[in-house]
Amino acid sequence: MSQFNESRVFKLGLLINPFAGLGGALALKGSDGSDIREEALAMGAEKKALDKTRLALESIVSIKDQVQLYLAAGDMGENVARDMGFSYEVVFRPKNEQTESQDSVATAQTLLSKKVDLILFAGGDGTARDLCRVIGNSVPVLGVPSGCKIHSAVYAITPAAAGRVLKQVIDGEIVSVSDAEVMDIDEALFRQGRVNARQYGEMQVPTELRYIQAVKMGGKESDELVLADIAAHVIEIIEQHPDCLFVMGSGSTVEFIMQELGIPNTLLGVDVIKNSQLVASDVTADELLSLTAQQSCKLVLTLIGGQGHIIGRGNQQLSAKFLTQLGKDNMLLVATKNKISNLSGRPLIVDSGVFALDQQLSGLISIITGYHDQVLYPVANAI
Repeated sequence: MSQFNESRVFKLGLLINPFAGLGGALALKGSDGSDIREEALAMGAEKKALDKTRLALESIVSIKDQVQLYLAAGDMGENVARDMGFSYEVVFRPKNEQTESQDSVATAQTLLSKKVDLILFAGGDGTARDLCRVIGNSVPVLGVPSGCKIHSAVYAITPAAAGRVLKQVIDGEIVSVSDAEVMDIDEALFRQGRVNARQYGEMQVPTELRYIQAVKMGGKESDELVLADIAAHVIEIIEQHPDCLFVMGSGSTVEFIMQELGIPNTLLGVDVIKNSQLVASDVTADELLSLTAQQSCKLVLTLIGGQGHIIGRGNQQLSAKFLTQLGKDNMLLVATKNKISNLSGRPLIVDSGVFALDQQLSGLISIITGYHDQVLYPVANAI
């Protein structure tokens, strides 16, 4: 934790990626790369990041005499600040009108040298990555969501919310910051229907939980952002183990992971994949034993909502013999935090049909609840 500068004049860094989100309305699924931006502009795309930045800055117009902006020229910040009547200093001038990633990096480097109190930036996950490369956790940041991809936890939930947080910071209502994850997805895979999100680092954000986007904690289980975070974590594990068989259990959460992989799924059955490719579909208990014999193997499964069963309800293909050779350490249990909280503290239940195995599987188990986010939860002792 760290404290904000409490000097009378607040030194606010401003960085706008004017091309952020350019391809969203045109179904281009991102704006990374000059070719994508050129295509979007040729199709009549509008720059939305500037208007979203204005919306955020509206919250501090009434106290603009307390704020000094440091920013880049043109649409990267100067035009918005000038139109809104802010006092500002231009610290970087891009060479070309169509700005690139290196312009964001250069601006961030200059803002760092100016020892600003906070950097307000508008963009998407790519912009957050550019900042993170330079800033790390040395200066607090606050993101105005403007891109096609907003997986990172450094963004406010809306541009207006970013403005409310910013005003609270300047007013001294928020004095501490905490680390938040910077995420990004592979746009090429995203255009093929796959979400492959990775963490690239952390930056510090104001700790105002009502207005800052959560990357780890979801709301409803149907919220695709939460499930996408869980899927990204599991897919990363799958990619790290190309020679390993992954047994995909039944249930909607596992189905979502299979959809993110682009693999046909048996919702009420068990499938087997390897290196993100389908090996066998809707296998029986005997088929599963034959496929996994003498093979490196991991099991992906979820819990039954409201009941808490993880073994023995709807997945009898996972026989006691298979589970014994698998071992508890190779079980990847996935669930949203909302689904876990609905258990009201009741332990998870294993009913393999073999008392000794149920005892071996009891105790604390790690549940994947998001990208690089896990909780420990108890599995009941066999009765």
